[in-house]
Amino acid sequence: MHAAAQDEAHDEFFPLVPAPQDGSRWQAPTDLEQYLYKLSRADNAYAYLRTLAIEGVYYPVRLDQAQAAGEDEHPMLTIETPDGHTAAQVYTPGLLPRPHPFLVYEYATLGALAQIVPEDVGVLAVNAATPCEQYFLISDDEREVWLDLHHELFSSDALMDRVTTRRTGAPAPGPLLHGLACGAHLCYANGDAWNTLHWHGMGYRGEVERIADSWGVHGREDWLSVQERLLDREVSPWYWDFVLGARTALARARGGRVDPGEWRDTVETTLRVRAQESGNAGDGDAEFAGFVAHLRALVGEVLRYEARFRADGLLPPDGFVDTIAAWDIGRASKMARWGRGARYATEAEMHAAIERASGEARAAYDSWEEFSAGYVLGRCLHFDEEEFGPWYTTVLDAHLALTTDPESPWRTVPFKD
Repeated sequence: MHAAAQDEAHDEFFPLVPAPQDGSRWQAPTDLEQYLYKLSRADNAYAYLRTLAIEGVYYPVRLDQAQAAGEDEHPMLTIETPDGHTAAQVYTPGLLPRPHPFLVYEYATLGALAQIVPEDVGVLAVNAATPCEQYFLISDDEREVWLDLHHELFSSDALMDRVTTRRTGAPAPGPLLHGLACGAHLCYANGDAWNTLHWHGMGYRGEVERIADSWGVHGREDWLSVQERLLDREVSPWYWDFVLGARTALARARGGRVDPGEWRDTVETTLRVRAQESGNAGDGDAEFAGFVAHLRALVGEVLRYEARFRADGLLPPDGFVDTIAAWDIGRASKMARWGRGARYATEAEMHAAIERASGEARAAYDSWEEFSAGYVLGRCLHFDEEEFGPWYTTVLDAHLALTTDPESPWRTVPFKD
């Protein structure tokens, strides 16, 4: 069911981050923890609590208990304090420790915490043993405050569509960091820090459900299969790049722009030659004739998308897309992390997959802008059906943010060395 990673056992169950000893300002992992550090130093517990209501928190659970829990069950690891209280520990995402083979973290809103923290728990310890720690006594009235703040402040949409960058704990420049940046479209859409390796995502249950619902991944073997197919660029239909490749070949032969009619004819001719050579279809094959017509029509679809891309600044005035490889590569970068969050992948497997994504991206493209255009076209061909609706506009927003935000990986990580 999950990755056998006994060799990855370690004692980093909970964060342990000492405060600076020389009185200097602490450099927090992300802006969220930096803000909470400021509030904790100012002893502004209510503003701190309001921030938790906006962002949510993560709490530790034994993996075996998390796996055995029913949909309405929420096991939670608690501790006994020296003064005899029972405490629940919760953390903000930038402080979550390296994933452990026997311990996971679940995500909860402040409103959910009000309902799932056991009745015998008297203290909520937030970011304990870190410079931005804060403690709250729990009572029935306090739980009501949490619920009120949740209803006032929480919006899942507000946590999405943003560039988030770790300032500490990220990998050094190299294939691993570059491979993480290949998943930036999805990190932006989900509001995740793009350069986080200690991946917990939506929490253990959230990561399991995410790839089960969206990808049909229900265990380790499923994950290994999907991950390999994405890295081999076999999830997207082969004929998308076949059509794009026909134009590239013509452009090289002609030394300039390609006539759309000649492009369509080349697609059809090449397809028929290959079919005859393989003996897979004849002139009277209605299904094959329909496929040929579909690919001829795909030429027009690509041209119309590229025209819109140029108008929206996603492509330069004379630009076009050579390959949609980025659509699979970008998702492969995130699938590696999702598999780790669901405990289907070992740490070593996640690293290897992310580094392979980096290599595939660099082999297919020359810049982040080219990579992004390929990703967007793949997403549009997959979902949008030339409606230029949210499947297009949301990823266009991601492209514009990632190519302009000074903290974006595409402004800080060179595409090629």
